[in-house]
Amino acid sequence: MSIKRSLVLLFSSYGCFLFAQEKAIDTIYVFDSQINKVKLFHPVKTITTEEAEKNSTNLSELLRFQSPVYIKENGRGAVSSPSFRGTTAQQTAFVWNGININSAFLGQGDINNIALLGYDQIGVKAGGGSVIYGSGAIGGSIHLNNNLDFNKGFHGSLFSEVASFNTYNNLIKGSYSNEKLSFQASGNHSLSENDYKVELKDGRKYTNNSGKYYNTNFNVSAAYKIAPHHQISWISEFFNGMQHYPVFFETEKGTKYGTQNVRSLVSWDWNTTRFTNSFKAAYTEENFQYYGNIDGPETSGGVGKNYIVKNDFNYFLTPKWNFNIIGEYQLNKGNGEGTSMLGDVRRNAGYVAGLIRYFAAKDLRFEAGIRKDFVEEISSPLLFSFSGKWNATQWYHVGLSVSRNFKAPTFNDLYWQPGGNKDLLPETSYQLELRNQFKVKDITLSVTPYYMDIRDMIRWLPTSAWYYAASNTNKVEAYGVEAQVEYEKRFGKHFLKSNLGYSYTRSTDLDIQKQLMYVPFHKFVGGIDYQYDFVKVYVQGMFNGLTYTDSNEIKDQALDAYFVMNTGIRATFLRNYTLGFKISNIFNKTYYTMRYYPLPGRNYSINLNINF
Repeated sequence: MSIKRSLVLLFSSYGCFLFAQEKAIDTIYVFDSQINKVKLFHPVKTITTEEAEKNSTNLSELLRFQSPVYIKENGRGAVSSPSFRGTTAQQTAFVWNGININSAFLGQGDINNIALLGYDQIGVKAGGGSVIYGSGAIGGSIHLNNNLDFNKGFHGSLFSEVASFNTYNNLIKGSYSNEKLSFQASGNHSLSENDYKVELKDGRKYTNNSGKYYNTNFNVSAAYKIAPHHQISWISEFFNGMQHYPVFFETEKGTKYGTQNVRSLVSWDWNTTRFTNSFKAAYTEENFQYYGNIDGPETSGGVGKNYIVKNDFNYFLTPKWNFNIIGEYQLNKGNGEGTSMLGDVRRNAGYVAGLIRYFAAKDLRFEAGIRKDFVEEISSPLLFSFSGKWNATQWYHVGLSVSRNFKAPTFNDLYWQPGGNKDLLPETSYQLELRNQFKVKDITLSVTPYYMDIRDMIRWLPTSAWYYAASNTNKVEAYGVEAQVEYEKRFGKHFLKSNLGYSYTRSTDLDIQKQLMYVPFHKFVGGIDYQYDFVKVYVQGMFNGLTYTDSNEIKDQALDAYFVMNTGIRATFLRNYTLGFKISNIFNKTYYTMRYYPLPGRNYSINLNINF
């Protein structure tokens, strides 16, 4: 669905949702037709291309410094996973242009095997979203979105970066559009020897031996208006990457992991005065190979293929009432090879969801939804969600969200031999959050306390037969608060923007009354941007509190608290040329997000961005 003028006029003095929407002219096509509706009821942090270039090393670094998400990374560029609000990577949904792309094998996304550059927007949404985005959207979701402009002519850009540790990052992107046709393509290649050295607390020197990585990503998309109310569109992404896993001793044999992902989506959108309908067909494929000897043959691997059809129907009964019905069917196939011991597996899955939205006035609105999943050999729960937002005064806004969310067992959970369990129940969670926003002149403060109860958590535990098996065991209670303060001011040629975010997280395994591993109690992220004329300067900071690395809160094994700061400067010349320089970890702090794997000390990068 296109972005309409209604997203600007939605809460005009007449509170009109329907008719203002349908009279506007299309300017941008968004592949994820739900994301703009989600933003009407939930805060979604949007990271633009320019913001992403501040942390251009990889998606892990970007999320670490620009979101409340905790990122667990096994060394720079290696295996990496997120944690929202005290949950695990399996409770985080990665959504590519409206399609959930979590691995059918593991039920999660490897952040460093998802390209950073090439997307037009990256969205970070905390809180449950399973009614719309499905399995895994318990703690939160990360949205990777591409947009298409119309009637903009030709535009091209080149981003090239050289950084410490023989790191090179390059992106080329081009687009063309007229009144009926829009086309866009991009290519990104990143590589690094990644051989950084770190001085450890005990005086030893750590070298990230055999930590090389490289990846290539291509995006191509197009849309065509075949009639006044009909449009067809297509987007495809191709990713190929290789990660060499670090070794601690010279006598160790290096290992590596390769992955190739294919994603393709075709959409037919039909927009009329009273309804919109988006029909999508998608194909996603994940291929992976593990090499126990970096110079030897493949040790294990797998291929997962997903065939998806989805229909999203919106009907505007009146200017205040909107009904939304979504249906989806998937055929999931998986094949494990070598020591992965999975074999050929497949399952059928689908769901039906219904949402109703009501706009009582320009200051009050709510949304309620239900969803029923049908997963082969799995008894899936009925899900629900309710969200409301009230602009009580000019300076105070309040929002409430209640939801039930879930995560379906993965192929590994069900079929891995030995240890898979076909009788597993889906993980379910009940969630409540209360959003409070205060705005005084140029300062905005938001405070969001939340509570979450996760049941039937799937864990792999040791058995008497000396192998691990999957079972529903854990009950987890998570609660905390997220706070954000922002300031923005323009005066003459000067522009100042700053933000500071804080999150407190208590996530308890109720069986043993201990904090979950790799869930910090405290995290701060913040930044200051200052611009004068053609020069921009920025500073980023991140504080991460004590983080346990085991299930029993052993402090000797915990990660110490740390504070890391980055700074950079960018200057634009002749309107189209921007030169940037960045210093990361300016205080040369030794810090970990995963035990045994320190991240780099002070390092540098220089980049050039050309628009034409």
